[in-house]
Amino acid sequence: MKVVVISGGIIGCLTACFLKQRGADVVVLERGQTGQEASWAGAGILCPIHPWLYPDSFSHLVDASLALYPELQARLFSETGVDVQWLKSGLLIPCFDDDAINHSAAAKAWSERMGWDMQSLDAEQSLAQEPCLNPHGLQGGLLWPDVAQVRNPRLLQATRAWMLELGVEIIEQCEVIELLEQDGGQNDGNMCGVKSRDGRVFEADAVLLASGSWSGELASSMGFELPIKPVKGQMVLIKGKVGQVRHIVKHDDAYFVPRADGRILIGASMEFVGFERGNTDDVVGQLLASMQRIAPSLAHCEIEQQWMGFRPGSPDGLPFMGKVPDKKGLFVAAGHYRNGVVLAPITAELMSRSIVGEAVDMDMSDFAVGRAMPESSTIGFPD
Repeated sequence: MKVVVISGGIIGCLTACFLKQRGADVVVLERGQTGQEASWAGAGILCPIHPWLYPDSFSHLVDASLALYPELQARLFSETGVDVQWLKSGLLIPCFDDDAINHSAAAKAWSERMGWDMQSLDAEQSLAQEPCLNPHGLQGGLLWPDVAQVRNPRLLQATRAWMLELGVEIIEQCEVIELLEQDGGQNDGNMCGVKSRDGRVFEADAVLLASGSWSGELASSMGFELPIKPVKGQMVLIKGKVGQVRHIVKHDDAYFVPRADGRILIGASMEFVGFERGNTDDVVGQLLASMQRIAPSLAHCEIEQQWMGFRPGSPDGLPFMGKVPDKKGLFVAAGHYRNGVVLAPITAELMSRSIVGEAVDMDMSDFAVGRAMPESSTIGFPD
């Protein structure tokens, strides 16, 4: 079976690996460079932001994906020698008296329902757990001690190396512009390949569209609707000391992710500006101002790097995963928004199974292509 995977992000690349293991002949076509968009730019937090805002089906999907991570990271290390720096740092949400939203009640209910270990802390306990927090106005915090993180660039490096080790063909600087369908006979309308902008044709029995923020435009050119739009996020990396921030700290205004080497990632803006690239002084300034308000002890750390990426947002905040109606052999895995890294293993597992015709033992109706969209959503992009 020949499969074309459109996109070299973490979801496309990992699905290609799983497809190859299931006996498929796979080629990955990437419009730019492998893993240089949202997959590279993200923070690598292995937990959704405010998961209680999502339907329980999404939380079940997350749990299934997290269960795959230990074996995945071990496999990647054994096959490539690359350590993805999986680190169980825990996640803490500080609660200040001037916060616009208090997540405590919803977070507690969700954690109890889903079986996630959560601890409610008072102000003194919060500071004991995370001394970097501003004590002024601190009411307490919510701590999930089992939440982990990975280093995105290392995860991509390891996955790309594994693809090459498995014999997956990767073609970069190859933009797909057309979907090819059989014409005539009983197989009329079945997918038979894709065409790139430079005129090359890649024959295939199945095609997986996993192009992140660009998936919506490509779907439109292929004759179906996929409401995915880019949501820009800017990030700042500061040079801290090991242990200066002990947990992933998540506040509505900013989050802080401590890396194993002491560096601290500060993110991330939510901008609905299309594909407008580059960092901007005003947004970076807002992130740094939030850092000084939430964790003033970090104010003197050296700024080492700034970058941005485009999250693939959907109207309801949920990914699109599965077959495209009325287009036999065409599949989608896109629109993962802020959850691409945490959902990558289960997405690769379910999509590779579906593409080769194996049974999928999970209800995927909430993530189906062509599902009804809400008029408004607290986790999707605005109208």
